[in-house]
Amino acid sequence: MKRNADRHPLTNSRAFRNALSKWFDTEGKTYPWRVTEDPWAILVSEIMLQQTTIASVIANQRFERFMEEFPDVDTIAEAPESKILRAWEGLGYYNRVRNLQKAARVIVSENEGRFPRSASLLEKLPGIGRYTAGAVSSFAFNEPAPIVDGNIARVLARLFDFDTQIDSNAGQKEIWKWASELLDKESPRRFNSALMELGQTYCGAREVHCVDCPVGGFCQTQSPMSLPVKKPRKKFITVAEHAFLILEDDKILLSKGSGSRRKGFWHLPLRSEDEAARFEEESQHRYTITRYRVTVHLYRGNSITRTEGEEFHHLDSLEELPIASPIRKIIKASL
Repeated sequence: MKRNADRHPLTNSRAFRNALSKWFDTEGKTYPWRVTEDPWAILVSEIMLQQTTIASVIANQRFERFMEEFPDVDTIAEAPESKILRAWEGLGYYNRVRNLQKAARVIVSENEGRFPRSASLLEKLPGIGRYTAGAVSSFAFNEPAPIVDGNIARVLARLFDFDTQIDSNAGQKEIWKWASELLDKESPRRFNSALMELGQTYCGAREVHCVDCPVGGFCQTQSPMSLPVKKPRKKFITVAEHAFLILEDDKILLSKGSGSRRKGFWHLPLRSEDEAARFEEESQHRYTITRYRVTVHLYRGNSITRTEGEEFHHLDSLEELPIASPIRKIIKASL
C-alpha cells in the first residue's frame, strides 16, 4: 500500500531532511567505512562498492583485507601491479584498482599525500567520477557535495515521480539537480549516507515498504515499482573458450593475459576450436563477467605448441599470482 504525499520534498525541504536524519540516527547501519573519516579508506570503499554488493564485501571482509595490505596512498603507490591485482581478486572490474593506484600516485607526487577536500578537485584524479568525488568530499570532510548512485537515483525518481530515463543526459541532469537542492549542507555526511541507505532498505529495487518509509509523506509517486525508468539493458554476449590444463612435474602452464579482460592476469592457455578438436574434452565450466557469458571447454594434453607469453609456474606459487577468480576455481577443481 502506498502512502499519500501531503508535503513536497523541495517546498518542505527542512522537514524532509529532519525526517530522514531522525530515521537514520535511529536505524542507520554501521559499516567499516562509515566509522572513519580517513579519505583513503573512504575512497577504497567507494571504488570497491561500485560493482560489488555490500553483502559480498562484508561477508568476505574484502575491505578490511585490502586496507590491511594497502593502509595508505603511499603503500599502494609503490606496489607492483601484480600485487594490487591479486589483492583485488574476486571483486572483478580490475581497472578500478588500477585507477585507484593511479589516483594514489597523483596524490603522493603532486599533493604530498594529502587528499583534496573539494569534489571538484577530487574529480580531477584518475578514475574518479562525479559520484566518487562527492562521496569522498562529503563522507571524509563533511563538505556539502551532493552524490547520486543507483540507490539515490531510484529514491529521487520515486520521490519526484520522475518518468524520464534516469540514465539519459536529461535524466541525470535533473536527478543531480534535486540531489543538490535537497542536500543538508550543515550535515552532508549524514544526509548522503541516509539517502543512500533509504534506497537500500525501504525503497529497494525489487521491494518497497512505503507505509513504513520515514519520508513516505513526501513521496510524489503512486506507482513506485514502475520507477525509475532506465534504458534497455544490453544483451549478453556468449563466448566459448577452449582452455588447456597442462601439467609438468609440479608445474602448470599459464599464459600472461592481455587486452581489457585479462591484462595483468595469468590464465590457462587458450586455443581455437579447430586446434582443440583433436583433443577429448574433459569438462565444461561456465561463468559470467560484465556482459559476457563464458563457457570454458577444458582439455588436457601436453602436445600443444607453446606460444609467446606462456610459461610454467610451480603449483605452490599459484596463491601469489593474480588469476581471475573463475579461472582459479577451474584450476583448483581440475588438479
